[in-house]
Amino acid sequence: MSTSEKILVGDIGGTKTVLALFSKGGDPHTPDVHATFPSGKYPSLEAIIAEFLTGKDVAVQSAAFGVAGPVVKQIADVTNLSWVIDGRDVSASIGGVPVRLLNDLEAISEAVPRLAPDDLETLNAGRAEEHGALAVVAPGTGLGEGFLVWNGERYQACPSEGGHADFSPGTPLETELFLYLEPRFGHVSYERVCSGMGLPNVYAFMKNSGKYPEPDWLRQELAAAKDQTPIISNAAMQGNAEICVQTMQLFVSILAGEAGNMALKVLATGGVYLGGGIPPRIVSWLKQPIFMARFANKGRLQDMLLRTPVHVIKHPTAALFGAACHGLEM
Repeated sequence: MSTSEKILVGDIGGTKTVLALFSKGGDPHTPDVHATFPSGKYPSLEAIIAEFLTGKDVAVQSAAFGVAGPVVKQIADVTNLSWVIDGRDVSASIGGVPVRLLNDLEAISEAVPRLAPDDLETLNAGRAEEHGALAVVAPGTGLGEGFLVWNGERYQACPSEGGHADFSPGTPLETELFLYLEPRFGHVSYERVCSGMGLPNVYAFMKNSGKYPEPDWLRQELAAAKDQTPIISNAAMQGNAEICVQTMQLFVSILAGEAGNMALKVLATGGVYLGGGIPPRIVSWLKQPIFMARFANKGRLQDMLLRTPVHVIKHPTAALFGAACHGLEM
């Protein structure tokens, strides 16, 4: 095969799109070339691909993309972006080559069994059951969820849209949060309270509850920001605004509760993996006792959950890596 013949791989999110080229038979950890694009500034994935490939003397042989949204019959509706991606159209735009669309959590899940120890931060060592199911909960711009089951030969990644399931409060404070958000949204999903877009909702509840004052400097920064999430998160991490500290504590409690829910739903005796952009940035919070206490607070099954390994995925491009693993095996 000519060195110019490549596999095209992508991680397609509501905020950014990352594209990369790999040599057939190459290392999925190491793309030959990659680039990041702001998704919202382009009308379609095909437009980004065209720009990415411009000036590159390559022949794309096949392509695999992890997409932040449900994929049905190789058509993806990107949840937080006004795109509908049809695998057939993408294929036609790059010469009719085979194209596979994966849910982004399916892509991250593809990466999980191949992650190195250095790619993980362990929150609970637990006791992993050999070939036990694995759960993935990934708060980023939205909230993605997926899982893997052993098919007798290898782990098989399965997609899910569990992040859009009903938010179920697990504490009195979470009940107050639900009652605050329900009139505003009608349907309060876990994504509304446990994601990058959800963190400002939790903050707004804390502010409007009157429990904690909002400093003037913080009010000014939030009013000027297009994206409030980094401001809230940074202030919480630095501990210089009690309202942000309490917002983050509530966010972590909700994430822990839903991670525990996912562990029960798929009987994740092999482990639970926290992916997405947020967990690696808040590891110090996730290592506090509140996380595992809330994770395991499931009544009669508490002991089972305390035996469940829980890890944070630190790999910076896990979805791209997983899509590459899949693409290189097509």
